Amino acid sequence: MRRERHVKILATLGPSSSDLPSIQALFEAGADVFRLNFSHGTQQQHKERVELIRRIEQEHGRPIAILLDLQGPKLRVGSFANGPVMLESGAGFRLDLDSTPGSSARAPLPHPEIFAALKPGADLLLDDGKLRLRVEECGPDFARTCVVNGGPLSDRKGVNVPGVILPLSALTPKDRQDLDFGLELGIDWLALSFVQRPEDVAEVRNLARGRAAIMSKLEKPAALQCLEEIVALSDGIMVARGDLGVELPAEQVPRIQKRIVRCCRSAGIPVVIATQMLESMIAAPIPTRAEASDVATAVYDGADAVMLSAESASGRYPVEAVSMMNRIIIQVEGDPYYRTVIDASHSEPQHTIADAISCALRETTRLLHVTAIVTFTRSGFTSLRAARERPAATIVSLTPSAGTARRLALVWGVHSVQTEGIHDITEMIAKALATARSEQFAKPGDCIAIAAGLPFGSARTTNLLHVVEVQA
Repeated sequence: MRRERHVKILATLGPSSSDLPSIQALFEAGADVFRLNFSHGTQQQHKERVELIRRIEQEHGRPIAILLDLQGPKLRVGSFANGPVMLESGAGFRLDLDSTPGSSARAPLPHPEIFAALKPGADLLLDDGKLRLRVEECGPDFARTCVVNGGPLSDRKGVNVPGVILPLSALTPKDRQDLDFGLELGIDWLALSFVQRPEDVAEVRNLARGRAAIMSKLEKPAALQCLEEIVALSDGIMVARGDLGVELPAEQVPRIQKRIVRCCRSAGIPVVIATQMLESMIAAPIPTRAEASDVATAVYDGADAVMLSAESASGRYPVEAVSMMNRIIIQVEGDPYYRTVIDASHSEPQHTIADAISCALRETTRLLHVTAIVTFTRSGFTSLRAARERPAATIVSLTPSAGTARRLALVWGVHSVQTEGIHDITEMIAKALATARSEQFAKPGDCIAIAAGLPFGSARTTNLLHVVEVQA
């Protein structure tokens, strides 16, 4: 199951992709990571999907990463007494903690945290930003607003408060139960929703205790004010553009996406571009040209992975969507201009031995036309630093840890292989050569480059670079 590309594909599982043949087809079409969206479905349904993924993994002998996406806090208005109401622009509208069903003049908003953070002049967005209210007066249990952008409003529509840090934990009681459940199942990545500040990431990291990698979803503008700190505490970042585009003007999202990608590439952690990438393929067998260009832009920017949401979870063409994304990535990476763009956006290395080795790997690959870079890693550190350099050759990552092998399946350019540990340099060279050949990344006459850390088995000690020719 060698992939002919460096950028990875995340596919969300759901009603359209829950049985063994469907998940198998998605994997064979190109999915490298499967996302379980805990905003939908039951724990039992997700457990069954995990078991099916592990069956496929065992059959193909290729590590597959599983990402558990926590729901996070959901802020919603209450219900209305007589069905949907129409809010007229310029009219007044009251929100309060009273649970009495609403009308065209008021609605219950059962979130005291929102009222605690509001100030006159703040905006409230309802129903994914379709309606905008401006706060004129507020207190601990109410807000009197003016409707800026009107429209229909019905029960349980979402509420966003742009530009305000809400006094809410990113983890609800449901999230804590789902987190514990997912860790027991052995999931590989935890995606944390509603991240506003570094403390949110620290909280979930303390709970996970190293049993899964932490991916922070950037969907709140407040998180951008401390982007570097959040990136430093995270193992990966997801650019959740749909939610960002609700609280931010749409024209700002592209440059923010590029800023986040640059920050993650500099830090050397994987970054995923998510939401609405091939949205029209929920109902159509081909995407729009704009959607194809959107995926291509993420690839040119050097993102580690691109994600499908409803396209693969509930759409009519889940396999076609993965296949299309696979073909777009291959086309971009085959463009001679692609290397020019990737090299131009290369981040300066840190002044460490590991980065000196990784930089040398990148240059060695270019000068000697190395066909594969073989990394030996226990924690994933060596492979991550090599991937940060975005070398031209695939990184064949060897690790004795099943968890590390699976987590690295998300990372740009990494072909992850679980294998037994090594004990000396002679064994290292032999295993690197054998694996590069068996995984079809090298043939007799090719050169491979090997990176590892001495002493073997020690974490974060990348200090060895060895180049060897593959013999017949």
